[in-house]
Amino acid sequence: MQKVAIIGGGIIGMYVALKLKEKGFDVFLFDKKQEKDLGIKPCSTLVSERIRRFISVPDDCVENVIDGCKINFPKKIVELDFNPRHLVLSRDKLIQEQLSLLKENGVNVLLGREIKDIPSQYDYVVGCDGPMSLTRRKLGLKEPQFKIGMQVFVEKQDKASFTNVFPIKSGFLWQIPRSNFIEYGILTSSLKSKEMLLDFLEKQKIEAKNTVSGPVPFSGAGMIFSKDKRVALCGDAMGLTKPWSGGGIIWGLYAADFLVRNFPDFEKYEKETRRFFEFKILKGAIANKLVNLIGFYIPFLLPQKINYDNDFPDFIKPLLI
Repeated sequence: MQKVAIIGGGIIGMYVALKLKEKGFDVFLFDKKQEKDLGIKPCSTLVSERIRRFISVPDDCVENVIDGCKINFPKKIVELDFNPRHLVLSRDKLIQEQLSLLKENGVNVLLGREIKDIPSQYDYVVGCDGPMSLTRRKLGLKEPQFKIGMQVFVEKQDKASFTNVFPIKSGFLWQIPRSNFIEYGILTSSLKSKEMLLDFLEKQKIEAKNTVSGPVPFSGAGMIFSKDKRVALCGDAMGLTKPWSGGGIIWGLYAADFLVRNFPDFEKYEKETRRFFEFKILKGAIANKLVNLIGFYIPFLLPQKINYDNDFPDFIKPLLI
């Protein structure tokens, strides 16, 4: 039986591990974190209901159901009706659920193991080790472009079924109602992200005690693939996120499916992934700039309400209606 090492115990790494185990490989999942820390990551875990096509999401993982989003441009608010709806998930509970599933199905889970080089004792290695991927660096591949994501959690109950987004010239700020908290955050290319977020919160008369931050790869700059016939990358490690929002879970799960389906032919995996994502990334990056340009300078051209698929949107169609 061929042995596969999965580096990274996040949602994407666990999904790949389980699916490769189902295909008959002897799978070893590594993560430098201990079990209690696996779910800790500066990620909103706001994902569309499509996630249930890939993994089981128990009801107790769902903190809120989001029907839409209000984009607050300076002179106009545009309402997006999400289709499909989005779920605000407890990342920690979801990770623990997937971890139990891996163990039940015989995946070798090795936590608290920091991998300092690409292991040589396995037939194949898959790097699912996030935006600052050690696997990618050890392969000598280019680094993706990054934006900075930052979060603040304010203890307050809010059962609203919509999020708020506040575009800025270098990205956007957001507000997400969770179960017993409201999450505020910023995604920007500006080095002054913390100052911008705290200034925004001060204007909202919100006191922020602690911030959580991390890099978010910007896939508008393209994806990164390994040319090593023994090593593959997936998810944030390959720089795959939506260029308009920085969200990576659903896109990462699609790429993970392509990887598993073609495994271990990584050339076919790359071809299928490029075929599926390249035009979406290009179209999304261009359309995002166009929508922001219109929203800031000629907002009357934007419709008041848009039916919107946040995973695979058609940005241009609403402008033509």
